[in-house]
Amino acid sequence: MIMTKQLTGTPIEEKIEAIQAGDIVLQNEILQTYKPFIAKCVSEVCKRYIDPKKDDEFSVGLMAFNDAIFSYEQDKGSSFLSFAKLVVKRKVIDYIRYHQKRPNLLSLDEINDAEQMENPLVIAAAKEKHQIEAENIKRKEEIALFNEKLKTYKLTLEELTKASPKHRDARESAVQVAYILYLDGELSEYVYRKKKLPIKKLLKKVEVSKKTLERNRKFIIAIFIVLSSEYAYLKDYLKDYLKDVE
Repeated sequence: MIMTKQLTGTPIEEKIEAIQAGDIVLQNEILQTYKPFIAKCVSEVCKRYIDPKKDDEFSVGLMAFNDAIFSYEQDKGSSFLSFAKLVVKRKVIDYIRYHQKRPNLLSLDEINDAEQMENPLVIAAAKEKHQIEAENIKRKEEIALFNEKLKTYKLTLEELTKASPKHRDARESAVQVAYILYLDGELSEYVYRKKKLPIKKLLKKVEVSKKTLERNRKFIIAIFIVLSSEYAYLKDYLKDYLKDVE
């Protein structure tokens, strides 16, 4: 463990640099010292008093402040505290929106006067990082929901990976079959109810062989599930395949 130096009176940006270099003791001291600052940032988002010992939002803010310590770049032109305030607020806003605890939140674009005075490149970078992290969380959640849905059809992601057509033209054909299936109310109802493909009836609607349908059965069902559900990220994957049939 690297021991902290005597940094009393030193600008916080230099302290952050020392922490990034491995000063764990100083890191703990900074986190402890700036708890009131963190609580104030969180309170401005939540629009109420924040109790550091009881409110989950404070814990989110504390973790965000710690993240800001290691993502801060002094040469970007922003003071550390302004940068940390922005990171904390955005993390807390995302947390509350996700849990839907309070309807009247600050907008993600609502930045106070101090933040507006900061380097716009820093603000843009923080927004972009926040957006990427939020999308990654949502994408993981979507895949988890998709996996649970697959189980109701006695399928798994591992099976689906193995069953997916290897060639693009075969995948495109299977996606189009799933789209035709999705658009047909009677056939869709059969899939929902029986959890399997109505192969005989489907053969009358598509230009592929029975053997091909049976071989790609798992993949077609998986695509049908995506089309009939609110999976925005998974649907985005299908755009190129569906552009000629929609």
